Order: sequence, then structure tokens, then C-alpha cells
Amino acid sequence: MVAKVTEIEQIRHELDNDLKKSGSSADVDKLRSKYLGKQGVVNLLFRSLPVKTNPHLGQAINELKNLIKDRLSAKLTETLSHAEQDILDVTVPGQIIPQGSLHLVTQAIEDIENIFLKLGFARRRYPEVETDWYYAEGLNIPKDHPARDDQETFYVTDNTVLTAHTSNGQLREMELKKTPPIKMINIGKTYRRQTDATHTPMFHQFEGLVIEKGINITHLLGVTEYFAKSYFGQERQTRLRPHHFQFTEPSFEIDITCGVCQGTGMVHKLPCKVCKSGWLELGGAGMVHPNVLRNGGLNPENCSGFAFGWGVERVLMMKSNLPDLRLVYSDDIRFLKQF
Repeated sequence: MVAKVTEIEQIRHELDNDLKKSGSSADVDKLRSKYLGKQGVVNLLFRSLPVKTNPHLGQAINELKNLIKDRLSAKLTETLSHAEQDILDVTVPGQIIPQGSLHLVTQAIEDIENIFLKLGFARRRYPEVETDWYYAEGLNIPKDHPARDDQETFYVTDNTVLTAHTSNGQLREMELKKTPPIKMINIGKTYRRQTDATHTPMFHQFEGLVIEKGINITHLLGVTEYFAKSYFGQERQTRLRPHHFQFTEPSFEIDITCGVCQGTGMVHKLPCKVCKSGWLELGGAGMVHPNVLRNGGLNPENCSGFAFGWGVERVLMMKSNLPDLRLVYSDDIRFLKQF
């Protein structure tokens, strides 16, 4: 029995030497035939030794067989790895690493901010969860106004809401500065109970506020015109359309010429599907209501101001001619990589 065990040990030693000499997958294949083939070393051991009468001997040969398999597999992996390194062609162009970018809403916010910074506006960001005073009461919106209905607004508590507009920043900016001049742009998230192709429950707004002695509607129109031409292009025009907001008097809707039909209302002799008339609504604006100035701690006899609140996603849609606002928040990389 000792002689038979010694014979197995000799085969292990021989295997070690053979593996050291092998340097390719072809060498490993030859060793596999030598040790594990039909006429290989292991099968010859089974045939030549009395394994039927000596179970321990058969177990030792099986252990040797498994050892050989493991050693040959490890050697093959090693040789293939070296082979891949050997055939590496350093002249082959490498794969271009995909580059990410800022989200298109973030890009729009940065563009808007940079435009107003050139006009001397200070960038602000005020709370998105706001008390009823800053959200409505202080902005001259009475308790029975439809905008304060819980069908329109997300209420956190009876007197706390998720802001449906960024106009809460008007009162807070007046309290912060205390005296004119005031020139701020407040950009933040807003929330409303609306969902369709042009509305989402959460969206972004930018609120402009200018207060100083002698401010009038011509200043509002000038700022509006400057923004429209800077953001949409020099060919775009703006107009004021009378409207009503509780916190401005007089109030206006600001329209700009449509980018699809260039303000003509017609595309290829057919009515423009985007604007129908040549004009698109940019957003609301107006002269700050005297009551709002008083609630902000300012005297309307000594100063006046204008304010506007426009949607970031809305101006982005109008600039890029997007058919559906909800595309802005999709995870479709085919769409997002265009920006």
C-alpha cells in the first residue's frame, strides 16, 4: 500500500514539473490528454491498481484526479490571461467615455440667472414650505380667494402650504432689505394640483422684483424685452396684455412672438399648431400692489415697483418647442442627450 501511495505522490510531483514547463493553452491541452485522457495516467492507475479490493486506494486516485483537473484549469486561465496581454494592440483607438451634462432644467435656471445678473438682480431662494401670511394674506389674497382652495393648493397644515408661486419672496425680500432699492430674482420650486401636457405637480418659477422711487411700467417692459431677446433670440418681440392678479395693480400677461411661426400665426400657409395666433403667453407681471408694499414694511407714497413670475419649464418649452412639459422630467436618454 505504501508503494502505491508513493506512486501517486510521484505523479503529483511530475504534474508540478509539467505545469512549470507549459506556457500556452496548447501545452495545457496536451497535459490534459496525458493525465486525464482515456490512455492517461489516471485511467492507467485505475486499471493497474486493486481499487476494487482497496476503497482507500480508489479514494486517493479520485482525489488525485480532482487535483489534476483544478491545476489544469488554473493553468489554462493563467495562460489565456497572459495571451490577451500579449496580443494587446495599443494602436487601436480607445472607447470614448460617455460624458454627462447638467439637466436641461438646471441649464435653463443658470441661463436665466445669468441674464438677470447682468441687469443687477440679486439671486435669491426663499422657502418652498411657507406660512399662509407670506403665501397669500400678505400678498393681498383674501381667505375666500380660489387660489387658496385646497383643490388648488397643497396644504401641509391649516396655515402652511407648499408654495404654488415664488411670490412669497416679495415680502421676504422687502423685510430683508427694509429700504429700497430692491432688485432680486427668486428662483425655486413650486407646487400645484395640475397634471397635463403643460403642467406638472412640481415645477420651477423665477420671480423678479424691482422697487425704487419712480419705477413704472416702462421699466417692466424694458426688463421683459431684454430677457426675451437674451433668452429666446433677438428676433423675438413682447407685448403687455391686461389681466388681473391680487398682488399687482395694474396687472398684465406678458406675451412673446411664437418661435415656430415667427409671430405670423401661419406655417406653410396653415395656422400654427403651437400658438394659433402668433403669440405665446410668457407669464404674469404687474406693478406691485400698494397693500403688498405696506405688508412688506414699505411706504407706497415713497416708492413703487414691478414684479413678474414666470415658469422655468414654460420658457424652456417655448425656446426648444417641446410638445409636452412632462418630457422634461423623463429618463429617456435619447431625449435628454439633445440638451
